[in-house]
Order: sequence, then structure tokens, then C-alpha cells
Amino acid sequence: MTDDKRRQYSSPVVDGIGKSASRAMLRAVGFTDEDFRKPQVGIASTWSNLTPCNMHINRLAEESAAGADEAGGKSLIFNTITVSDGIANGTEGMKYSLVSREVIADSIETAAGCEGFDGLVAIGGCDKNMPGCMMGLARLNRPSVFVYGGTIMPGKNHTDIISVFEAVGAHARGDLDLIEVKQIEETAIPGPGSCGGMYTANTMASAIEAMGMSLPGSSAQNAVSETKVEDCRAAGAAVLNLLEKGIRPSDIMTRKAFENAITVVIALGGSTNAVLHLLAMASTVGVELDLADFTEIGKRVPVLADLRPSGHYMMSELVAIGGIQPLMKMLLDRGLLHGDCLTVTGGTLAENLADVEPYPEGQDIIHAFEDPIKADSHLRILYGNLAPTGAVAKITGKEGTHFTGRARVFHSEEEAQARILDGTVVAGDVLVIRYEGPKGGPGMREMLSPTSAIMGKGLGSDVALITDGRFSGGSHGFVVGHITPEAADGGPIALVEDGDTVTIDAVANRIELDVSEAEMERRRQAWQAPVPRVTRGVLAKYARTVSSASKGAVTDLP
Repeated sequence: MTDDKRRQYSSPVVDGIGKSASRAMLRAVGFTDEDFRKPQVGIASTWSNLTPCNMHINRLAEESAAGADEAGGKSLIFNTITVSDGIANGTEGMKYSLVSREVIADSIETAAGCEGFDGLVAIGGCDKNMPGCMMGLARLNRPSVFVYGGTIMPGKNHTDIISVFEAVGAHARGDLDLIEVKQIEETAIPGPGSCGGMYTANTMASAIEAMGMSLPGSSAQNAVSETKVEDCRAAGAAVLNLLEKGIRPSDIMTRKAFENAITVVIALGGSTNAVLHLLAMASTVGVELDLADFTEIGKRVPVLADLRPSGHYMMSELVAIGGIQPLMKMLLDRGLLHGDCLTVTGGTLAENLADVEPYPEGQDIIHAFEDPIKADSHLRILYGNLAPTGAVAKITGKEGTHFTGRARVFHSEEEAQARILDGTVVAGDVLVIRYEGPKGGPGMREMLSPTSAIMGKGLGSDVALITDGRFSGGSHGFVVGHITPEAADGGPIALVEDGDTVTIDAVANRIELDVSEAEMERRRQAWQAPVPRVTRGVLAKYARTVSSASKGAVTDLP
């Protein structure tokens, strides 16, 4: 065994006469005698040609590997899966999306744990693979850096993937013909990178940087750019510095770091999925975090960014004026961030931000504190007789803060989508989409197709949608997801009937069903648990092990 503390995990795998067979295997993949004396750095790549979000990550992985090698390590690249929400939305395939987060975390833990990597770089480029990477790194707790694959450029006429989804609804309304929809389809996605607004990918990248697990600037770079290449190379080298200093994810992913992440997500107007993923990441690393923390932090943090889906600008436009670093400096100077948090640079957040320049004069993407988009958080944690253990809404105020309407109940996303497009859903309806939770779906699908259809049909201000499923970061409108307990567990959402009055109050943070407790009890006694939709395979395993969305929908709770 070596006395090199940087080789705590690789040394038992490759040192000594007893490990000759291990060395023989590694020689075949390019190791030399000198390499066996170096710390091994695993590069977890989410490359695939399944989606534009990840199609370029093979090159980024190679750059991170080169950075680790140049800094004195020995890199090994390995892959994990990714799936595409943008492709699968509105289909049965979307049930695998949140499941993939757990598969990715499991696979990174499995590969690194087996092979004895001393440190890791994980590169993610889409909604679920980023928190999946972070959960894998947290479980292993070895010196690690996360790298974001970067954002896509805008499509023609300032379009993106959400433009395509909403074009479908606009066609159903009669505002676009088939040729116009096809023109948007053909030009909205111009190349590599994650979806272009402050949707879930850019939200999670920003949260991870704010937490200190990415190098400064990593979350706000275009996917195809020299700055992203430099970021990847620097990340590989940074792992060697972390190994030298003995800094691990648990030293960085502290309670204060999660508070910083939540603060930045709110200021950016980020996705509701951040609630689910930050709860899961905190659970994995052993930090106490719950839904109430989002409410408390949200009372003092305004929404400052005019970014899609509720705003106007795209991430690439924020990149052009300096990314999120000047925003973080604004928040730090205002006393809204913990500057003493350790980061993957080896320095503190305050040290990293010390020389950051402010945004240029005249820009209107990031508002001043005196002129916020919203004075407090857009992420509303709602409770009430419909959600006794919590629900999550994204209310910017543009859609209003109160909604009362009549329930129109659906037992699947597809059923609701069909009734939106054929005109059955009308102003004043509260769409209730149930049995789409983590266990009931299984998989907690995003309701992007229904919300986009509602917006495209011109009903965004007149219809609300509530679900035990969740929403894409691209969803907007009066929407409430993550309702817990979910319908499959007999939660109150399972007891709603057509015509019931539902009230959503995003000021008082309440979601109520106007039905007496006696009537609710009668319905509860008559309710029967649904037969599981799947009994074998990964979805069945997920349904049997997944926790409530209010706990992050993780599968490894003790």
C-alpha cells in the first residue's frame, strides 16, 4: 500500500505483487508503469446521440481527461446513460425520465466503487443526468467536480423546444397551419446543448455552481464554445487539487451550500424540478432539507431574472452579459448568500466572487433589487386538504396568484391532453391529472405536453392544472405539481370528483378542495388502490422503492 494519500482507493487495486492481474488488465487499456503510481480520476460521461443536450459531451469528457492527466493524474473515461425528456414527453417513455436519475447515480457509484477511482469528474447535459451525477458523487464522497455540458443557442426567430410544444397547441387553436408548425420544428433546435431557457437543465447547472460543486462560470457557458472546453480541462486539473487538499463533496455540499443553491434558483426564476432534485441530493449527502426551507428562503429572495419560460430571454443571452456570477455577487453583497462556503476551487464562494465585474449598463435580463420581477419566490410550497404533506407550484405572478375553478379529473396525461386539444377543457376548469406520481405512474412524468397545449390554446390565464406528477422547467401557467400524498397512496387527490371546487392561493400557500370532511371520509372508504401498472423491470423496482416527492423521490432511503 502506498503512503500517497491521493491514492486511497486506487492503491488497493493496483499496488503489490498480488495485484499483477489487475495491472495486466489495465495495461491493455493504456496504463504504463508510471501510471500505476498516479491517482486515478474517473471521468463520468453522459455522452450519447439520443439528444442534443448530450451529443457533444464525448469531446468534453476527453478535455477533462486531458486536464486530469496534465495535472499528474491518470484518467479513465466511462459512460452512463441519458434519456431525453424533450423526445419522450407525452408518451409512456417519459415514465423512465425520473427513474433515469437513480440509474445514473447507481451506475456512477457502481463503476467508481468497483474500479477504485480516487477522484471524479462528472459531465452532465440534461435534466435528470445532472442531479443523477451529483447523487453518485455524493454517495462516493471522493474529491469530485461537476461540469455542465452547456446551453444550446436559440433557434430561428428566438425559438426553442418549448416553442415547438406550444406550436402544437396553437395549431389546435387554429392560429398556425401545419407548414408553420413544421417550420418551427425544423429550426428551433440548431445544434448541441441543453434546452435554452431557465428550464430544468440550466436551473440545475446554476444550482450546482452556486453550491460550489462546479468551477465558477461552468453553468453559464454555451455548449459549443472555447470557454466550455477550457472549463472541462480545468475541471480535470481541479480534481488533483482537491485530492491534494483532501476536499470531498461532503465538505462542500453543506446545509449552507444548499441554501445558496435555493437562493440562486429563486433569483433566476428556476424550475420546480429543482425542489425535487435538491431534496434528493441533500438526502444523499446527509443534509437535512425539507419543503419548508424553500418557503423560508423564498420570503427574502426576489425573482430577478427575466428568463424563459415565464420571461423573455434565453440562457445564451445571459451568458453574453456575464452569466450567473454577477448575479451571485449581487446576492452575496446583499447578504443573501453564505460567502464562507467551500467550493471545488479550494477557496470559498466569497473568494471566488471577489473580482467579479457587474453586469453591463443597460442590460435588462437581470433586474435590480429595487425592480424585481417578483418581490419574493416564484416557487410556492402549498399545503391544504388536497396536499397535506405539500405540493409545489411555480407562480411568477403573471398568471395571477389565486385561482378557483371546477375540477375536471383525468387518470393519465394522455387523457387530459386529448381533451385539451379537442376543446373539452374550457375556461374555469382545474385539470386534475392523477396516478402520475412517483409510485403511481410509475415515474412521475412531466406534464409539459398538457401545459404547452393549454398555453397554445390561449387558456394560460383561464385554466389551472394540478397533478401528483411534475412539470418540465419549460412549463408555465397556473400549475401545481408534486401533490403529496400521491393518488396511488390514497392521497386526497385520489378522491377529487368532476365538478368539485378547487381553490389555489399562491399568497397564503394553500390548495383546498371545497368538500366536507364527512364527504371526503365517505369517498376515502370507497376508494380502492389501483392495480400496479407494471410488475417487472426497472419501473416496477422503482415503484416499490421510491419515496414521496416531498422527500425527493429517492430510492435509497434507509
